Amino acid sequence: MNSLSVAGCCLALLLAGGVAHAQQDQPEGELVPPTSASDFTASQLDAVLAGSWRPAADRARDAYRHPKATLQFFGIRPDQTVVEINPAGGWYSEILAPLLRDNGNYIAAEPAPSGGEAQRNDAALRAKFAADPAVYGKATIVQYDPKAPVFGPPGSADAVLTFRNVHNWVEAGTAPAMFKAFFDVLRPGGVLGVTDHRAAAGATLAAVKDSGYLPVAYVEKLATDAGFELDGSSEINANPKDGHDHPKGVWTLPPTLALGQQDRAKYLAIGESDRMTLRFVKPGAPAPAASAP
Repeated sequence: MNSLSVAGCCLALLLAGGVAHAQQDQPEGELVPPTSASDFTASQLDAVLAGSWRPAADRARDAYRHPKATLQFFGIRPDQTVVEINPAGGWYSEILAPLLRDNGNYIAAEPAPSGGEAQRNDAALRAKFAADPAVYGKATIVQYDPKAPVFGPPGSADAVLTFRNVHNWVEAGTAPAMFKAFFDVLRPGGVLGVTDHRAAAGATLAAVKDSGYLPVAYVEKLATDAGFELDGSSEINANPKDGHDHPKGVWTLPPTLALGQQDRAKYLAIGESDRMTLRFVKPGAPAPAASAP
């Protein structure tokens, strides 16, 4: 049986196995999301997070990435058009694509591959989608030019999400163009959700740029300079154990563990990096729904 006979025909069975998992995903003191969308999506998210198509190694990272709480904070609903920027191997694709399969649209936006890691990521994601169409449905991949990015027709997306990517664009000098393209593809009232490695309070961009960490104020400025309004921030993905000062930056910590066996237990005990979680909105009222013919 295909694994999303799982999410289609056997939702009740998935829910039975997913409730405990979902509860583990909620950190203590969870902030109330800025909309009631989380109530609408809670059962769907529980089912997807419990999906058999998610590898054990990916599910293990839920404790650090808090996908249910994060997507609820961003206000993601199963009937939306959502663009995920640079999904790499597809950790969030395994959650978003089946969530949006029946009533929404999942679009994975990737830089046009020119070899190396980008080429490998593109091939892996296409293979993932092709291997299980019952799970990934009509999920699509859009390729873009990092220097002149376009993610779709203007005003065509309800949400744009990016997870742990902004530091790469800052280092490459393409961040302003990326944020402008996020703004363009979103409808008025659309949401930009950002998580990334958070620098220690008071750290300057020059001091941390090569470490993978970023000052929160700098990321907020990238978004507001592009036209967005900051609509909320959350400690969902915070990690107070992270001292922000490691020999190889954020890559010292799991899942990369760039030092290999050196001090491995120490860095595993810290866990994944301390992360900011920011929600921005494109100003303007959403366009009214079209009248039935």
